[in-house]
Amino acid sequence: MAPLVPSQEELQRRRIIDINAETVTNIPSTDFPGHWPGESHAWALDQFKQNFKVDYHRNDPHEASFSLIGLDAAVANAFRRILMAEIPTLAIEYVFVHNNTSVIQDEVLAQRLGLIPLKGSVEGINWMRWYRKPAEDEEPSEEDGPSDFNTVVMHLDVECTKNRDAHPEEEDPRKLYHHAHVYAKDITFSPVGRQENYFVGDGAIQPVNPDILIAKMRPGQKIEMELHCIKGIGADHAKFSPVATATYRLMPDIKILRPIIGDDAKKFAKCFPKGVIALEPVTSEEASRKDSGYEGHAGEQKAVVRDAFNDTVSRECLRHEEFQGKVKLGRIRDHFIFNVESTGQFDSDVLFLEAVKVLKLKCSRWKRGLNDLMA
Repeated sequence: MAPLVPSQEELQRRRIIDINAETVTNIPSTDFPGHWPGESHAWALDQFKQNFKVDYHRNDPHEASFSLIGLDAAVANAFRRILMAEIPTLAIEYVFVHNNTSVIQDEVLAQRLGLIPLKGSVEGINWMRWYRKPAEDEEPSEEDGPSDFNTVVMHLDVECTKNRDAHPEEEDPRKLYHHAHVYAKDITFSPVGRQENYFVGDGAIQPVNPDILIAKMRPGQKIEMELHCIKGIGADHAKFSPVATATYRLMPDIKILRPIIGDDAKKFAKCFPKGVIALEPVTSEEASRKDSGYEGHAGEQKAVVRDAFNDTVSRECLRHEEFQGKVKLGRIRDHFIFNVESTGQFDSDVLFLEAVKVLKLKCSRWKRGLNDLMA
């Protein structure tokens, strides 16, 4: 017996999570074998390729917004978690304080330095290996400890002195003194060994934002430090996370079931963010059509859905009696709208590709482990 084929309307209904006044219904996904009697929902690669889509809405170097359509929530959430915690980046890990006479304690200053996002040649960062610090009772090998392939060395060497050219009545300390404010741009980097093949020119290791304030000093105070940067992941420490935020939301779905006209249409539009609902005049053709709900309202304003993408699903329209039974809110369960803000080490669109690489590697490890179990 051939499997039953549900109508397109029924398949679309199953994709919608219903947003009610007080509850959320139709939450679980049902597109798996055995849930619907007589229907086959076996996963197929060709069908996945046909349904899966990626649509970009915004693509700036530090922020990207895109939609993944046709994915399961578990896979979308895996990408989000990988973006935050499993993409390797470079950050300051060890701070060697040679001299610090500023008012900021050594450990606080080291913490501030570690949180400064860095950028440099992505090829060079991928070339670098993981740093492994040998244990105290372990004899270090050639690959243990700092080396050109696992550690980037930077320096912060500034001293506050008086500006003898400053005006006698000047009160701004930045003009009265040299290095009254210590910024991220004061951190210097010189490649060593094989790093000269990667971290040169625009690809040199440097702070993403040169104007990050590190400390304030006055004449006679000095900071002299050596900073060791290593590769890490956000699961180890947030400073290694390549994103400021990585979030997703489901695509809103708004259906106007019965006509909303006149003053009600204006009130209805105010229940949503700007641009979601538009007001359009009722055409004479609509007004002449029987059972359309627009009879005798030619020329009046009616509410139509212009762009559900910008909706926040606040349910405000469900709180008004005049809209009861006229509107249905929902979210499309397999349409995920991602928003990724990069800290600067990777471009925002590259980050998603890096997340795909990590997930692919994790799947390969699982497959290899399953093969070992079957052997």
